[in-house]
Amino acid sequence: MTTNNSKVITRFPPSPTGLLHVGSLRTMLFNYYYAKQNGGEMRFRLEDTNREKWKQEYEDNIVGSMDFFLGVKVERPLIRQSERSEVYKKYLLKLIDGGFAYISKEEPKEEGERSEVIRFKNPNREFKFSDLILGDIENDTTDLGDFIIAKDLDHALYHLTVVVDDFEMGITHVIRGQDHITNTPRQILIQEAIGAPRPFYAHIPLILAPDKTKLSKRHGATAVSDYLAQGYLPQALINFLSLVGWNPGDEREILSLDELVKEFKLEKVHKNGAVFDVQKLNWMNKEYIKMLSGKELLDYVLKFLPETIKKLSGFSTEMLIKLLPTIKDRISKFSEVEEIATAGDLDYFFEKPKYDKALLKTVEFVPELISVLGKINGEDFTAEMVKGKIWDFASEKGRGNVLGPMRIALSGKEKSPDPFTLAGILGKTETLARLQTALGL
Repeated sequence: MTTNNSKVITRFPPSPTGLLHVGSLRTMLFNYYYAKQNGGEMRFRLEDTNREKWKQEYEDNIVGSMDFFLGVKVERPLIRQSERSEVYKKYLLKLIDGGFAYISKEEPKEEGERSEVIRFKNPNREFKFSDLILGDIENDTTDLGDFIIAKDLDHALYHLTVVVDDFEMGITHVIRGQDHITNTPRQILIQEAIGAPRPFYAHIPLILAPDKTKLSKRHGATAVSDYLAQGYLPQALINFLSLVGWNPGDEREILSLDELVKEFKLEKVHKNGAVFDVQKLNWMNKEYIKMLSGKELLDYVLKFLPETIKKLSGFSTEMLIKLLPTIKDRISKFSEVEEIATAGDLDYFFEKPKYDKALLKTVEFVPELISVLGKINGEDFTAEMVKGKIWDFASEKGRGNVLGPMRIALSGKEKSPDPFTLAGILGKTETLARLQTALGL
């Protein structure tokens, strides 16, 4: 029996035993897309029966994710499995009374183990279900044995709770990871026993590490908050994770949330595991950084800029704004702002550089640079204007002889943005002052 509910209702039922995982975020997105494009809704609940691993910060992190990434407020009060023991007890009694489950006397294998549990009476039969991604899947439940569905009447376990909750929440489509596919036969048996309609199933491929094993902490960051802390943009994470195991069927890689909702199709979800490619994420995040407004970019840079830079005597927001195009070109995530600053690649914009005289192999052409640049109007003193005024001269005398000393005079470093960019950011007065200082060394 399958559901006959005409309205599509998906669900996102995370377990708050850790911070939101990238795989869980992708599952949430796929459920949201499918429900949204079919005029339905995605419902939320917390599968929080593991109270030993539960933490309030995990719950807050997960509950807030729907609003943060999708702008969807989770309906209150929250549906928590830990608060539904009486509901599950009703179904357990129904199953026991109907001969579908029984209290089993167990022989404890270790001290402290339970001597009684509630087991589902396996009918030991074959059946198949149709998966919207994987196709028809045949099952022989004989090997499952009589499986445990509760510790006792007051402590139902996962297979029962998930079936009851899906039934009572009217869930029509269960979209979840392929690691749950072995759970499906047990849950279908329970559905039939309690008279619940069978939802449509869609098992999405696991997210794999580059070594093709299941992505885990040993491969690096797995929590969504870790990626946000590194300066990945939420819109980039949404776009990237949506394309891990799915694509729109064309060459497009940058898609807005609205486009993802419109284009998502379960039948285009891959059957096999999909690799989490950090390099691809970096590229995509850089593309989204390019789209930020000036204010948004400034806010992110300020957030990741070390306090040591902000405490420099010459630090100013005005100078930082001038630096934004240069910073934007160099980063793929905002944590790299801190790396750039720590390497000393920003200091010389806010304070005069410390010169290594040995780097200034010649200052022969510095007087000419001072003369030419001094004739440029201050308001016109841009990188393009500076380059236009000195390029032919530098080409005639040898660019290394002219531009190398200019770069060192302005930055104190052999490696830095080109001298034209440096001059445009520093401005006419500071550029001439630093050239004059270099001449006097």
